[in-house]
Amino acid sequence: MSALKLVKMERPRSEEIFRRATEVLVGGVNSPVRAFRAVGGDPIVVDRAAGARLWDADGNEYIDYVCSWGALILGHAHPKVVEAIATQARRGTSYGMPTELEIELAARLRTALPSCEKVRFVSSGTEATMSAVRLARAATGRDFIIKFEGCYHGHSDSFLSEAGSGLATLGIAACPGVPQALAALTLNAPYNDIAAVQKLFDRHRDKIAAVIVEPVAANMGVVPPIAGFLQNLRDLATRHGALLIFDEVISGFRVCYGGAQTVFGIAPDLTTLGKIIGGGLPVAAYGGRRDLMDRVAPLGPVYQAGTLSGNPLAMSAGIATLDLLAAPGFYESLDARAKRLGDGIAAVLRETGAPATAARVGSLLTLFFSGETVRDYAGAKKCDTRRFATFFRAMLDRGVFLAPSQFEALFVSSAHSDADIDRTISAFRESLASAMESS
Repeated sequence: MSALKLVKMERPRSEEIFRRATEVLVGGVNSPVRAFRAVGGDPIVVDRAAGARLWDADGNEYIDYVCSWGALILGHAHPKVVEAIATQARRGTSYGMPTELEIELAARLRTALPSCEKVRFVSSGTEATMSAVRLARAATGRDFIIKFEGCYHGHSDSFLSEAGSGLATLGIAACPGVPQALAALTLNAPYNDIAAVQKLFDRHRDKIAAVIVEPVAANMGVVPPIAGFLQNLRDLATRHGALLIFDEVISGFRVCYGGAQTVFGIAPDLTTLGKIIGGGLPVAAYGGRRDLMDRVAPLGPVYQAGTLSGNPLAMSAGIATLDLLAAPGFYESLDARAKRLGDGIAAVLRETGAPATAARVGSLLTLFFSGETVRDYAGAKKCDTRRFATFFRAMLDRGVFLAPSQFEALFVSSAHSDADIDRTISAFRESLASAMESS
């Protein structure tokens, strides 16, 4: 592959917009990782997007592997999704009342994930996981939950200790403002360590309501489950009368049409979904066994509500997206694109002998600046984040936009072409060399 011509991108308008943003928005952003604190410099300010491309406020063009943090598996502004949103917008943007669209999307979810016998729509992944844990506590009459170090389940109080995603990026181990009495009810175990989970069950016998896990960890970088880990979690939870919650906000409809639970053949008691099921609009859901979900109001006493839950715009976008994903060969084609990129990255690492490793599960990828295979959060935290920051900036200057954190995933969409991937591999080779030289 030919070398890319490196042109230092100027972003004066983006910088000016961001300066204004810092006067009215906390840190100039509405979600912390967007501030680029972990990689240096000011963030790009997006003006528009289409397919696999972003353009910033200065007109610079980027191949986008953030894809709205995984929500846009079809790429930006897919015509059929845009058409569905526009058609619904002309009929009304929000009613605060039931629509047939909610039934249509829920039926698609239930068909794809048979463990979700009933579904409740919410507006964010945080709402979904928070509500699932509340339901688990109510159903079991227990208070403790087990989560895994480096897994991120949103920003509700129960999850803000040893979490991944933005907390890992900013180096926040535990969030101020979370009462110690509540924090004590969350038990952390290393991901992929079933012996540690067994010890927690032994130590807190008959007190653990649920185990919540990303079946494919994607918030400390991409870390796949080792053989038997998820099945052992299923067995332990059942044996001890606890519920198993799969957080598939990222993996749901990402690794296959039925999510990670389909890939690994594990039926959780409850599942949380988000991102892809809204086609780029704010929507999430939690679902599970009928007997559990029927405890939620108005059928039961477990209260949860939301003004925009089941929003018709989001339902329309989700239906259009899932219909496209259900087409024969969609995931095979997507996986082939991701494999092309993953194989290209692996080849560069072999050629250069750089102290880095790559991990891929389906269309999720991460480059870890570590010479060891990452199996848990402790391993992820050993990565050279300074070297990643240099690499990130070099990729950005070559027109490739990655997540601005060592601890996030790279998302391949169906809009990425072979030419995009070849260009990305060339940029990767040059940017890796820059990262090695700067250390």
